Amino acid sequence: MKQSSMYGQEELLAAVEKLAREASEKILGVYASDFDSAEKADRSPLTEADLLSHATITSGLARLTPDIPVLSEESGAIPYSERARWQRYWLVDPLDGTKEFIKKNGEFTVNIALIEEQRSVLGVVHVPVSGVTFFAARGLGAFKRDPGDGAVRRITTRKVDPARIVVAGSRSHGGGALDDFARRLPGNVELISRGSSLKLCLVAEGEADIYPRFGLTSEWDTAAAQAIVEEAGGVVLDLSFEPLRYNAKEDILNPWFVVLGDTSFGWREPLLAAQASAAQANA
Repeated sequence: MKQSSMYGQEELLAAVEKLAREASEKILGVYASDFDSAEKADRSPLTEADLLSHATITSGLARLTPDIPVLSEESGAIPYSERARWQRYWLVDPLDGTKEFIKKNGEFTVNIALIEEQRSVLGVVHVPVSGVTFFAARGLGAFKRDPGDGAVRRITTRKVDPARIVVAGSRSHGGGALDDFARRLPGNVELISRGSSLKLCLVAEGEADIYPRFGLTSEWDTAAAQAIVEEAGGVVLDLSFEPLRYNAKEDILNPWFVVLGDTSFGWREPLLAAQASAAQANA
């Protein structure tokens, strides 16, 4: 990973982690109130917390690294003709899991990623309600900071136990394809539902074996957690089994993808079968 003109790799990661916590404080201020929500053009929800977090993060990144552009979910549209020239940029979801925020179930996150040449090389995922932070940078490893005493431990993915496979799924976007995939796996299968990027973090810390996403997401939904998964020993792949890339095309939508902790297990056949079944059902 290239170094900022002002910060080394570890210093930059620490500064971004601090910025995520600052944004979290803004989010929690709204969370504790009787807030309203609006609907964006794509019919996804928007709250004051999204906007306050966006303002905190984008202004903070501009101070930290004024030479690196920022793309946030709440940014105005930036033409691909401009973005295509970016070799290095920040990709931000100021409040990932707004539906979970509105439901007040605590399963939402602040996601900040640094992208270099279409790869996520630094990521911070902070959980405002619990105070937990996941963070990683290329070559440094992946870590989890617990609230309270701020203890940090290194996290790694786990080896699959075929007798008990744990599958992570979306709290708000589950459905038939996920259930179909689970039925195709051997042994006992346990499904764990979480909101936001927490599903990727479950794989990164060895609490789940796989997170298959049979549906569309945006690039800012996955970038920060992908850096964490990869540094923890896992992979985030499209269903052609190629790593997810960023800023490689005009739209910012991810293809269907899968997060794996143990790539040696036989995931390919059940994944492709579930994908084909879902595509047929949607045809």
